[in-house]
Amino acid sequence: MLKKLRIKFIALNMATVAVVLTVVFAAICVVNHRQSVATVDGALNQAIAQASEHQSRQMGKGAFGEGQPESDNGQAAPDDGEAGDSQASDGRKSPAQAAEQAGAVVDASSGVAAPPTIGGRERSGGQVIPVALFSVSADGAMTALGRYNTASISQDVLEQAGEQLAGADEGFGSLSDLGLFYVKRQAGGVMYLAFADMGSASGWRALAATLAVVEVGTLAVFFVISLFFSRWALRPVARAWTQQRRFVADASHDLKTPLTVILANTSIALEHPERSVASQSQWLESTQHEAEAMQGLVGDLLTLAKMDEEEAAAQSGAARPALEEVDLSDVIEGEVLQFESVAFERGVRLESQVEPGIELRGNEQRLRRLAGTLIDNACKYVDDGGAVDVALSRSGKQARLAVRNTGAPISPEDLPHVFDRFYRADKARTGGAGGHGLGLAIARAIAEEHGGNLSVASTQAEGTVFTATLPLK
Repeated sequence: MLKKLRIKFIALNMATVAVVLTVVFAAICVVNHRQSVATVDGALNQAIAQASEHQSRQMGKGAFGEGQPESDNGQAAPDDGEAGDSQASDGRKSPAQAAEQAGAVVDASSGVAAPPTIGGRERSGGQVIPVALFSVSADGAMTALGRYNTASISQDVLEQAGEQLAGADEGFGSLSDLGLFYVKRQAGGVMYLAFADMGSASGWRALAATLAVVEVGTLAVFFVISLFFSRWALRPVARAWTQQRRFVADASHDLKTPLTVILANTSIALEHPERSVASQSQWLESTQHEAEAMQGLVGDLLTLAKMDEEEAAAQSGAARPALEEVDLSDVIEGEVLQFESVAFERGVRLESQVEPGIELRGNEQRLRRLAGTLIDNACKYVDDGGAVDVALSRSGKQARLAVRNTGAPISPEDLPHVFDRFYRADKARTGGAGGHGLGLAIARAIAEEHGGNLSVASTQAEGTVFTATLPLK
């Protein structure tokens, strides 16, 4: 069962981490892609804005007589940007075309090809996007503006793009089948088409591959960590499971014996119905004794369940049961008096040193149970002819109750577990005097309920000492 629980724990953690990483990394890739598309959109619009600005400047010069030289038919000679895209008559590429193929930009004022500007503290930065810019005439003919081109498009791709965008609205979009982003916009009376390769916004693919590798590596590391933490996290569960199985075995044995005796006594009594009750008193007394033992076990279980319920209610904000003023000195003296006969029968010296007038707020019945459990436990495990010492004293703002008995010490293996529920030390040490393994667990719960604690120390020289510290009012 614990193995299956551990596997489920690891699987749940791994699935949760995998989902979280996948969602986060996918969001990063989406944001990166959107930013890249926005960058392409900005580059295309910037190219159109520059071309429109240059066109307006040229028109302004023409209005003041400083325009371009006229051709023989009286019209202005073609703009350098337009002429720069056509080849010379001898078949050689023009300087603008050479600059275009080299990825350069022609300066608007000088007409000299220059590479894109990069670097500098005053620049905002950003990716340099290759752009192909065209003006569109009224009949749909597209003319390349080589002055602003940093990319070229093959003629067949350009024709297909022109056909698809002939009736398209202005704005930014994409031609997935051609692998192009575009911006169609009219500025300064001229319709412009700017294109950029869709690969300009495909950086998210490399990012996604990198993040996928990071995710796999992270999951591998987290798997190793989960293996370790699953053992640590399930250790209390494994301990509780072991204790519960031990309790089930011990409780079954403890209940089986009295039930067997009760059934045997009842069978004997029923075999002789003619006999009087007095003549069969031994069977009835034995039955009563075994039934009382069973009642004690059930009572302990109910006490623990009730205390757990009160603790859970207190943690959820509910009020604890009302406390009362308790004279702890009187409680301890009363419990010592109750066990004097038990100690006398075993030949054990029972001594007490109780400081008078020690009072606190608490539950008197449970404080009696605490003291009675510690004294009873000491009387059970004291050696023959040994001694049990009970001491109650005031230590600052705390009351200190110490119960010591001589005899064989608790083994180092058992010492950390004596307050665990359902735990019983080696019966070879206790001589079969062990209870159900609930008494000390109840005693510790009572001490903690009153804001104190219960500890134990056991050595061959000093014997075994249980010490309860409780805060005074």
